[in-house]
Amino acid sequence: MLVCPSGVDLSSSTLRFLTQQLSQHRRAIGTRWRRLSAGRQALLTLAHLRVGHTYAQLAAGFGVGTTTAYRYVAEAVDLLANLAPSLVEAARTASTKAFVLLDGTLLPIDRIAADRPFYSGKHKKHGMNVQVLTDPFGRLLWASAALPGAVHDVRAAREHGIINALAQSDVTCWADKGYRGAGGTVRTPYWGRWHTLPTGQQAVNRSHTKIRALVEQAIASLKSWRLLRKLRCSTTRITSLVQAVLTLHLNSTDR
Repeated sequence: MLVCPSGVDLSSSTLRFLTQQLSQHRRAIGTRWRRLSAGRQALLTLAHLRVGHTYAQLAAGFGVGTTTAYRYVAEAVDLLANLAPSLVEAARTASTKAFVLLDGTLLPIDRIAADRPFYSGKHKKHGMNVQVLTDPFGRLLWASAALPGAVHDVRAAREHGIINALAQSDVTCWADKGYRGAGGTVRTPYWGRWHTLPTGQQAVNRSHTKIRALVEQAIASLKSWRLLRKLRCSTTRITSLVQAVLTLHLNSTDR
């Protein structure tokens, strides 16, 4: 296999953060020796998540076996996923904001046509449904576990307990028409074709669209991690990958 240099468009602080977490983990489990140092393992993991390098590419680039590359990535991803904020913590943070924005996104996966539970009729492709909460400025606060792409946004919000959590914290939430009938503190646009709505409702919908447009920034931030643009792993691993990316994203934006 040919090997060439590759860049990872992340700050050194992100590498230091993950290196520190891996070093602490190694001390906790009593690791004596590894083929790669904690810093190299951190860089390998970031190359996988951010750039989307395959395990074969990582193995060739870092001089380890493919299985070892997989184990290193899985270990780091699980460690990061455990550090991701829970919905309760996100709701607590949201209670300090004027309001929050809620939206769902589809993470494409490598599946065949027979896998109907993963097929999104809205997006016309197979994928996993992930719900995101952001602050009024479109900064990512929380991302949910991944559900099959066939799950509708409002159903996903209910299954994750998002609506109840925001209602209990008395946090106003702005969402699109996909959450119609959600109840609680969720605010959605008026339903109906544009030309059939009264002028007043059209004005409200225009204002609503402007407010919640910023949620697209958070979704774009999530998908700037190239691995999430086309997932080829087991669907049981996708939640951990999303949570790991969330942890790294929040850490980088806090600095």
